[in-house]
Amino acid sequence: MFNGSQNQMPGVVEDAGKRVVSITEAAKINNVTRQAIYVAIKQKKLKAFKDSTRWTIDLNDLDEYRKHKYSRTKSIFNGELLFDNNKGYYSVNQVAKMLGVPAQKIYYATRVGLMKATRKGAAWVIHSNEIKSYQENYLAKRTAESQTG
Repeated sequence: MFNGSQNQMPGVVEDAGKRVVSITEAAKINNVTRQAIYVAIKQKKLKAFKDSTRWTIDLNDLDEYRKHKYSRTKSIFNGELLFDNNKGYYSVNQVAKMLGVPAQKIYYATRVGLMKATRKGAAWVIHSNEIKSYQENYLAKRTAESQTG
């Protein structure tokens, strides 16, 4: 990824001793759209400077933005980590991925009482005991029925 002759990434420009990138390059580095970068700048979540016609972003500022970017896995509720996998708490999407089923199937299972989920703020949290129980009592039976029938 580094250019051996200049010892820098493509698209990175040295500007007064700072390594800066354009919005397009910042979007590529973060694997998001240019619009997402514009929004982050407008919301003052990402520092950027406009040189006459072009926005430039310092790589250090981009790195800082990436570190503090919102992630649901880091969500806190009442001072505790919402989806603390070490304590056995998972999100609906994490459970769906673990079981290899669509997230809507997990929402349905919680709605009809096949799996218990707890509401914490805006999120549903499912404990690993509930996942095991659902897997043993419902998914295993469904798989056995489809193989015999």
